[in-house]
Amino acid sequence: MTYDFTAPAHDGRRESQKVVPETIQVIQKLNKSERSRIACALTRESVQEAEARQETLTLLRPVDVTLNWSRKSDADLHEERAKHAALVKQISMFDKPAKPLEPCPFEFSFKWKSESGKTHRHTCDDWETSTAFFHRRDKFGEQGALKSLRDTYENEYLSKGMRFALGTHSRRDTQWLLVGVLRVDEQTQGELAL
Repeated sequence: MTYDFTAPAHDGRRESQKVVPETIQVIQKLNKSERSRIACALTRESVQEAEARQETLTLLRPVDVTLNWSRKSDADLHEERAKHAALVKQISMFDKPAKPLEPCPFEFSFKWKSESGKTHRHTCDDWETSTAFFHRRDKFGEQGALKSLRDTYENEYLSKGMRFALGTHSRRDTQWLLVGVLRVDEQTQGELAL
């Protein structure tokens, strides 16, 4: 894939580049084992290993996962709606009109163990989990959606292979945030030798 990007003035982290969407070009598609090999190469044992490599975005492999949730207050939902509406108003007059994002009524978090046996807790800041909740709520209702998400993360993803993407915040570079949950096929010894 190739793309053009701009770098923010006050954030030197590599992952903070702003991609220019219309310049994205897919050069080649990767098969499952190639994607898995790349993800494995980017997986670290701990955030301390990532810090030692001067990385501010990393993948970690959980070995035990518990998904938790709590219902957001009406005040929190109102504040989120206001932020989303303000962001929509900032869009250029040349862009298509956008509809403000509806905030998820739940805050999701993970309690998980790393390969070293250390227990971690992170709030889930990825938009995919919230989007998955909305899709599943339409199909299974609210409680069914929560149960389905728990089963997906705690059983399906964990048994097939998963990574947590953690990154630091530009203003708090020592605090690691959970920014994504990835399904990554574990590689066999034969695949690792290739």
